[in-house]
Amino acid sequence: MTMSDFTRALAVDSLADRKPNRVVVGDTAIAVVSIDGEIFAIGDRCSHADVSLSEGDVDGCALECWLHGSAFDLRTGAPLTLPAIEPVPVFTTRVVDHDGTAFLEINPTPLDIAKGTSS
Repeated sequence: MTMSDFTRALAVDSLADRKPNRVVVGDTAIAVVSIDGEIFAIGDRCSHADVSLSEGDVDGCALECWLHGSAFDLRTGAPLTLPAIEPVPVFTTRVVDHDGTAFLEINPTPLDIAKGTSS
């Protein structure tokens, strides 16, 4: 992973705790969630119903789809509840300082969770 693999997505201070945000990096819609200062980024499409996950609710370290209630682990993208059975992608993030403002940058290449690297 190189410096150029990351794209600035939003200012960190715009993230409210446990409130999903939708960002688009390149052609990829991503749901971003901050929980107690830790930032997570997963694909913003439910693998069951193809609706935006960023419109759902955060419960613990999971993001729940608003339509049918499938919950996805924010760390791994794994479905935690039915009806979803397929995971959603997970993305690497980092926070960078630019002129005194902290920005979240996202690598739009999904992580290969089994390997812990970008695929």
